[in-house]
Amino acid sequence: MKNSRPIARTVGTLMLAAFLLYGIGSSIATTASPGALLTTGAVMMLLNSAAVIAIGALMLPVLRPHAPAVAVGYLATRIFEGGFLAVGAVALLMASAGTNFLAYNIAMAGLGIGSLFFCVALYRSRLIPRFLSVWGFVGYASFAAGCFLELAGVAGAGLASTVPGGLFETFFAIWLIARGFGSTAAITVTAPA
Repeated sequence: MKNSRPIARTVGTLMLAAFLLYGIGSSIATTASPGALLTTGAVMMLLNSAAVIAIGALMLPVLRPHAPAVAVGYLATRIFEGGFLAVGAVALLMASAGTNFLAYNIAMAGLGIGSLFFCVALYRSRLIPRFLSVWGFVGYASFAAGCFLELAGVAGAGLASTVPGGLFETFFAIWLIARGFGSTAAITVTAPA
């Protein structure tokens, strides 16, 4: 058995870092003219992609004892998200804002759907307080719906729908840093073959 506290802190830190990297990076990249500033923004967006994939990888051994299929699914969700967000960053470097818009909304819709299962697993396992799991479920459902509406042409729906999920991710990250996972979160580490 291994203590999950360092993993919780790392996941929380990566969630906050990803939020800042993408938020600042996309703001820079979508408003800058071609040059060093645009490249800086795109690199920050690519670093976000690495961070979100790392979150999925770090959660794998924590979730696996409680919900093995969800653990793998959550990693796949984060890889999907990171991949599409990386496509969007590269698209901005190639002056294709439309492709970035599509990539972002596809990534976030996928994150929203995949994270519904994640929140159910968190609820059942009591790795975090149940109110947080419910908040996350509602937030991710809202987020996915908003992204699908954006893709269907309803301008502004995605932005409005990010509030519950964004607040959840921020609070969840701070919770993980400050409190960690619940007592059921001791993880099993398999010895290398």
